Amino acid sequence: MPTIYIDQASGVDAPGNGAVDQPYQTLAFAIFLAPAAEADTTTYKIRKSAEAEYDDPTQSATKKAKKDAQGLEKKRLKAEAEEKEAREKQERREKRLEESRKVILVEDPSLPKSTKSKIVKLTGLRGQRVRVSGWVHRRRDQQEIMFIVLRDGTGYLQAVLTGQANKTYDAITLQLEAAVELTGTLKAIPEGQKAPGGHELVVDYWKVLGAAPGADEAFTNRLNEKSDPSILADLRHLVLRGESASNVLRLRSALLSAFRASYAEHDLLEVTPPCLVQTQVEGGATLFKLDYYGQPAFLTQSSQLYLETCLPSLGDVFCVQESFRAENSHTRRHLSEYTHLEGELAFITFDDLMSHIETIICETVDKLLADPSSAALIKSLNPNFAAPARPFKRMSYLDAIEWLNEHGIQHEAEDAGGNTIKDAEGKPVLVPHAIGDDIAEAAERQMTDIIGTPIFLYGFPAELKAFYMQKMPRKEGETGPVCTESCDLLMPGVGEIVGGSMRIADMGELLAAYKREGIDPAPYYWFTDQRKYGTCQHGGYGLGVERFLAWLANRYTVRECSLYPRWPGRATP
Repeated sequence: MPTIYIDQASGVDAPGNGAVDQPYQTLAFAIFLAPAAEADTTTYKIRKSAEAEYDDPTQSATKKAKKDAQGLEKKRLKAEAEEKEAREKQERREKRLEESRKVILVEDPSLPKSTKSKIVKLTGLRGQRVRVSGWVHRRRDQQEIMFIVLRDGTGYLQAVLTGQANKTYDAITLQLEAAVELTGTLKAIPEGQKAPGGHELVVDYWKVLGAAPGADEAFTNRLNEKSDPSILADLRHLVLRGESASNVLRLRSALLSAFRASYAEHDLLEVTPPCLVQTQVEGGATLFKLDYYGQPAFLTQSSQLYLETCLPSLGDVFCVQESFRAENSHTRRHLSEYTHLEGELAFITFDDLMSHIETIICETVDKLLADPSSAALIKSLNPNFAAPARPFKRMSYLDAIEWLNEHGIQHEAEDAGGNTIKDAEGKPVLVPHAIGDDIAEAAERQMTDIIGTPIFLYGFPAELKAFYMQKMPRKEGETGPVCTESCDLLMPGVGEIVGGSMRIADMGELLAAYKREGIDPAPYYWFTDQRKYGTCQHGGYGLGVERFLAWLANRYTVRECSLYPRWPGRATP
């Protein structure tokens, strides 16, 4: 008569235990493992801890344990069935694979010759035999039919593989992201059904052009929606294949085209300034320095100075240029390399400048919404987007300081060295805003989100802005800080997307600005000459394309709006 021991504190439920020196943990498991032939003769001894004596289990405990043991037996039978099913499925797959090697798909020469086409051009080819190449975006097996959604960069196409086309070795082993060529008849889908473009390709011949791996290297195993952000950054080249990422880039392309069209309508000419420079625009602390044939040079922060030199010969100009900022900023709206859309205009006033910025932005958005393709992209990425109402709100810097304090929006206190002051618990000390403060990004964005409309924040104190900005005229007896004819355009959800100003037009005033900022005027001779040979009132601005796109497409971070974003510590892939 076998005796099985159960120690509820230190026992282990595992096959092979049950002896006095290797007790089980639960009575249910002991009963579950007991051979049916010995069920009536087996004795069970149980204790609650190593300090207690083994004793017979109570009748109620035995009854409950038998019920639990039945549950364990059901789980065992289910696991066995699943294992058997998986084994049979694998056997069927192996048999199918073996048989598939014998299937050789040959294009039927009696069929009409196929027309090669991009997906975007297929609508006019319905009812005809076509040939399309692309990547397997999705695949779904249904009995003897395989559905493929093909992607070629111009659109998506649903394809159906049946019969011999679905029995080849390539069909059985096909993985997502494989490059394939599909040939067949393009048919309009029946009413009530849905497919990209309103048609599907009934495939009669196809081939793999470039296979994709399965198992651990399968696309969905390397990348999915729950992947860590650092993995997504490392695998940006694969992320781009997703619908959201690629739609953002498509919208970016449409956005730049729309901006160029708007500028053309307002007679601004596009120019292409250099990226390698030897002068600074926004301060030396944010410059990437490099050796240029033995001379110090920098990656440009802004093309503004070069745009100014174009005004006398080319009139109003703009550029779409990469700009670089070496500030160690990790916010969701900063990049170390970003696309800078800059404009410069002659013979204007400060009011003209803000009106121009507003006009270009609104007309560009109108163009995007009027075009079915770009409007569909905006709808898919940002369903609730609405064109901003005009005119944009204008708020002076001084009024903004007052507004922030009235609404209890504070900022982190800093010492004389610009370091954040912290309390005894290590938390930043928050203080009200004061005139002279550089309004922080968080406060600026909070204010914009509360107001809920685009805001031109203008008239910043001179000490907060670049040396070349024109000062606002002061009324007689006026006190307070000397402010500049400068503005930032703030958008809800993003914050600043445009920064602009009127430029100093007077030679003497510019030379004084060089001196005040400790800048050697010699390298800027070509810039200074603009005030020597026919100066005029002029101004310009820079728009961050990634920030604008983040607002338009409702992206959380500008990193989603760049092909391969760069930020501190990230220069790959």
